[in-house]
Amino acid sequence: MSEDIKVDKVMDLKGMPCPMPIVKVSKGIKDVEVGQVIEAITTDPGALADFPAWAKTSGNEILKTDQQEDLIKFYIERKA
Repeated sequence: MSEDIKVDKVMDLKGMPCPMPIVKVSKGIKDVEVGQVIEAITTDPGALADFPAWAKTSGNEILKTDQQEDLIKFYIERKA
C-alpha cells in the first residue's frame, strides 16, 4: 500500500482477463463514498491503457499507478 494514500477498499483482480478488471472496478467504485479510494490490483497488462481511459470517461481519478513486474496497482479516487 502507498503510504501517502488512504485506501478505503481493496479489490484483488489478479488473474482476470480483460475486460473483467474494469468491469469489477466500475461496479466496486459504487461501494465507496465520493472522495474515498479503491486500490485495484491486477495482472492484466491491458489495464495500463484501460484504467486511465475508464477514469476519464467515468469522472473518477487515478491518484497513482504502481507497477512491479507483472503486478499493477491502481489507486482510484471516486469523484462521481
